[in-house]
Amino acid sequence: MRIDNSTFERVEEFKYLGTTLTNQNSIAEEIKSRLNSGNAYYCSVQNLLSSRLLSKNLKIKIYRTVILPVVLYGCETCSLSLREERKVRVFENSVLRIFGPRRDEVMGEWRRLHNEELNDLYTSPNVVRVIKSRGMRWAWHVAHIGEERVVYRFLVGKLEGRRPLGRRRRRWVDNIRTDLQEVGCVYIDWIGLAQDSDRWRTLVSAVMNLQVP
Repeated sequence: MRIDNSTFERVEEFKYLGTTLTNQNSIAEEIKSRLNSGNAYYCSVQNLLSSRLLSKNLKIKIYRTVILPVVLYGCETCSLSLREERKVRVFENSVLRIFGPRRDEVMGEWRRLHNEELNDLYTSPNVVRVIKSRGMRWAWHVAHIGEERVVYRFLVGKLEGRRPLGRRRRRWVDNIRTDLQEVGCVYIDWIGLAQDSDRWRTLVSAVMNLQVP
């Protein structure tokens, strides 16, 4: 592909500022890359997370300061589908096995903790809620930067022409509207709503702390 006097190779995917971009505009490859990186960091500190010398609280701090930031890198603009949400939850639950097994009071045998039990023990918002809240925070910035900025046009603008047949792919702005609906806010003009910083800050907190199964 040639633009002015520059020639660019046409590729299926490439990395830009640490984020994987594809010619299909799919988030699946980026999520896969983030989880692979998270697994690599998890393996690097696994000896600490499996040590009996460290408390559970300290192990959780290691997870939140060493592993989780790698998984969350660039998540503000992610448009997660239910499939991607399940993948990141599965990853987090695998790390939370650091809480160890539990003795069954009836059978008298040790067993692995169920996901619901892991969620009860992990008192912080789960990784999906964190991603959603970060997207909401970024939406506030997008609403304030102005329509002439490239970021605004890229995330909020509409493409010209006809789209392909089939169900429309989920967009970033669709996720923002869905997150607002989850906390009981069906305000259509989310950009206008974001102009009230105090109210938007309350909504961000509500999205992060929403308890969902």
